[in-house]
Amino acid sequence: MARPTDRFAAQNRRARFDYNILDTLEAGLVLTGSEVKSLREGHASINEAYATEDKGELWLINAHIPEWKAATRFNHEPRRPRKLLVHRKELNRLAGAIKREGVTLVPLSIYFNEKGRAKCEIGLAKGKKKADKRETEKARDWQRDKARLMRERG
Repeated sequence: MARPTDRFAAQNRRARFDYNILDTLEAGLVLTGSEVKSLREGHASINEAYATEDKGELWLINAHIPEWKAATRFNHEPRRPRKLLVHRKELNRLAGAIKREGVTLVPLSIYFNEKGRAKCEIGLAKGKKKADKRETEKARDWQRDKARLMRERG
């Protein structure tokens, strides 16, 4: 699913380093007007955020969307829980995976789709061990060195 990079409001780049992403899912976000304005400015942070299932609904917890300066008294709380919109079948699958396999739901990015709606890409993730992280880093360094060698050779 190719998305223009200029539409990203927030990205969790560290998630792919810290976790093995088993599956991804696109979810809608329930936001207030001031949150949407703040997201469009691109000041949000989802590095410490996670998603959880509570009473049959999916919630994004600990995502920081700063207050929008021009919203005056109608501003939002920056770290409030935000409801994620997914189909019931997907919610049941994710909730079952969380309970059985010891995996977690990590937000990978928040972006605006072609219609201008805020979406959250969620990854079903399993934590990596320290050795796995070192292996990932070695592979990334090797790819970088290989590309550099290929450029030098012409």
